Amino acid sequence: MAEETIRIGFVGAGANTRDRHIPGFQAIEGVELVSVSNRSAESSQRVADQFGIPTVYDNWVDLVEADDTDAICIGTWPYMHCIATLAAIESGKHVLTEARMAMNSAEARTMLEASLMDPDLITQIVPAPHTLEVDSTIREMIANGYLGDILSIDLVSQGGFIDYDAPMHWRNDRDLSGFNMMHMGIWYEAMMRWVGPAAGVMALTKVNVKSRKDEAGETCFITVPDHLEIVCEMESGPIAHIRISQVTGLPPADAVWLFGTEGTLKLDSATMTLYGGRRGDDKLSKIDIPAAKRGGWRVEEEFISAIRGDEKVTHTRFEDGVRYMEFTEAVARSAQSRKMVRLPL
Repeated sequence: MAEETIRIGFVGAGANTRDRHIPGFQAIEGVELVSVSNRSAESSQRVADQFGIPTVYDNWVDLVEADDTDAICIGTWPYMHCIATLAAIESGKHVLTEARMAMNSAEARTMLEASLMDPDLITQIVPAPHTLEVDSTIREMIANGYLGDILSIDLVSQGGFIDYDAPMHWRNDRDLSGFNMMHMGIWYEAMMRWVGPAAGVMALTKVNVKSRKDEAGETCFITVPDHLEIVCEMESGPIAHIRISQVTGLPPADAVWLFGTEGTLKLDSATMTLYGGRRGDDKLSKIDIPAAKRGGWRVEEEFISAIRGDEKVTHTRFEDGVRYMEFTEAVARSAQSRKMVRLPL
């Protein structure tokens, strides 16, 4: 029996939408891509021509309210995620929104509340993809007692020496990104999959590059940090230290360490290679993960399957998005107040 056709419109069509979402949806039987509205009429038409999308809207609101779609894929920067999601839900459309979920925790909670008002609609956030292949193995090893009681987590992600001449990026613009800072959100989202959410946050942040030039050559002043240090008290027990930076040159290799009473795990962030060792070992050894256990990108498939009632959304639910947006805002509040911020907010 043929599947009922699911018609999708795209509000925003950035690189991730063009590289992943559109091809991903096109590969699923019974999915029709019907419309697109990007930042300009010209860019919308380019996307439509490239992928054979028949309808271009000058105004994203018209796209969302049109009766030619069943689901909306939001591929904009975070500043649009809340308003576009609320409009889509009000119009009775399923929603897949790009990460980060929102600008702040208030927007995230508003999105969750709207989704709960109509539980027949599927709402999903594009997940942090970088650890998908190792997540289930790490969770399984923790559950089976490989680490014993987890005591400490050390997470480092660094980008090298300051590049003073780099152009203004949307991540540097608080009006577009809100409280989101560098790649902190995707790492915290991954960490939540392994050990759950934080109970308290203490943070220091710094803006080292205070201005950059935009595409028009205009000077834009920056208030989004390019270096942050966080100490977290996790609900599950361990203390976590997170360092995210775009200004530290010749650093040690990016990695995540999980230290327990009986074992240690290290995730090499560059290669997503997992290493482990237990009490009595003299060094860490590579942990081979069978292909059948390696996760991967299946966002579009999961979204469509959830709409069809074949599975539930796991990567990533709005509830998870609220948790990581509360953490993101807690980091900002702690940096401002120089005090610990308790979670949930």
